[in-house]
Amino acid sequence: MAIIKPFKATRPTRDKAAVATSRSYDEYSKKELKAHLRFNPFSFLHIIKPGYDTEPELSGEERFKLVHQTYNQFKTEDIYRKDQKSQYYLHEKSFGGDTFWGIIAAAHVNDYKNNIIKKHEDTLKAREELFGNYLGIAGFNAEPVLLTYPESNYLNRLYRKYSQKRSEYEFMTQNRRLHKLWVIEDDLDIDNIEKEFQKMKAIYIADGHHRTASSSFLANQKKTMNKNHTGEENYNYFMSYLISDANLKISSFNRFVKDLNGLTKEEFLSKLNELYIVENKGEKLYTPSKKHHFTMYLDGEYYSLYLRKTEFPINNALSDLDTHIIYKTILKPILGIEDLKTDPRIKCLPAIYSKKQLKKMVDSKMYKVSFGLFPVSVEQLKAVVNEDLRMPPKSTYIEPKLRSGLTIFEIND
Repeated sequence: MAIIKPFKATRPTRDKAAVATSRSYDEYSKKELKAHLRFNPFSFLHIIKPGYDTEPELSGEERFKLVHQTYNQFKTEDIYRKDQKSQYYLHEKSFGGDTFWGIIAAAHVNDYKNNIIKKHEDTLKAREELFGNYLGIAGFNAEPVLLTYPESNYLNRLYRKYSQKRSEYEFMTQNRRLHKLWVIEDDLDIDNIEKEFQKMKAIYIADGHHRTASSSFLANQKKTMNKNHTGEENYNYFMSYLISDANLKISSFNRFVKDLNGLTKEEFLSKLNELYIVENKGEKLYTPSKKHHFTMYLDGEYYSLYLRKTEFPINNALSDLDTHIIYKTILKPILGIEDLKTDPRIKCLPAIYSKKQLKKMVDSKMYKVSFGLFPVSVEQLKAVVNEDLRMPPKSTYIEPKLRSGLTIFEIND
């Protein structure tokens, strides 16, 4: 039984929603960030990067405290207001022919601890503690964790009902993403949504493993400090965006390697041939068409790589993943890549950036060889989780990506 609750969001006033919200901080280049901070006084980035022109070197707790102060200043200036009633928020994002929608709500950390909210990635303790401390001092969470649930007829009907109404927000971003948000304040709808999630035996983390783990870390910390702890305090919850698994879109990460680990081109192709059916496709763009089928770009030409399954048995959910297969058969044994997170010889980039990404990065001489992978399916993701396994790093690039500062969950309320 999943505990998914309404909450009192702090959010931009209707007239400022388009200019106040932002992409995730890490997505901005230094040049973009500087421009937004200089020319948009309403941007949520001012809260995340406070004192950019007066206190640029602030870090750690001092910076976290300034984040908290700037956030309160935005409320004082009526850029952000807090809702007076606990509500759910229905959000829709559309671009390029795709439409995503989901419910913004508060999820309970106990469901994460008890494996009702399931994970497919491991987290780093140091990052959990760092972001947990940040949450505790800043006092709010502004980026929801992306959770996915089994298809629900009731929630589908609810979406259709609200999408016919005038939305509270409707705005287009500079990268041509259309956002809409409806406030679900009807008591009957609120009650039915909560009951619908209570029927669900499991919900899966699609994106935001460290945010979830950090919220759990903070809740444990605050629980030990609160003699009157009940389990219902805001610190026991984290903001989440719940989307049907049928509405989720998963893309792949391409792999780029700087050298052939001392091998000649001929030696490298020979080693590949032991585990793959290798076919030269020439200079014409070529992409993988199904799982266990890879594209490689090397020395000005595309190659098709089909896994010889007799040489690499598929015996569990992890071994069925292309990200695991390419690591175990090529990246580690042939190219000497031990750790995808730390090895400077490899880079992983979302395949959605460019169809010609494999070619461009290698032709630029930055990398010697590149590999294109077929996207992981939702079924594969769930299978890994249900077998209590973990995906390799950079296995999934998941849409939708959400705006920071669209809704804010106050932890210390």
